[in-house]
Amino acid sequence: MNQITIEEGVVHQVPDDIKTVLQAQPELLEKWNKLTALARNEWICWTTIVKQEQTRKEHVERLKDDILGGKKRPCCWPGCPHRNPNAQKYFK
Repeated sequence: MNQITIEEGVVHQVPDDIKTVLQAQPELLEKWNKLTALARNEWICWTTIVKQEQTRKEHVERLKDDILGGKKRPCCWPGCPHRNPNAQKYFK
């Protein structure tokens, strides 16, 4: 049996909902693992920082579509406030 490796972020671990999407699509998983640890961290934070479950589901779908489309990081995202103190002002 092949072991599936899912690379993590710098501060954040990959949550189960993102793992499920990555494991279901080998092309997406390959592109995910080729992202830098900082880029993966931004995607994880962007997906998990939202308050509503529906918004999170939408972010997971957009993560899938954007990474498959060649994007490296979430668009219009000030950065992970858990890693970048300058981004914290956007999440008060």
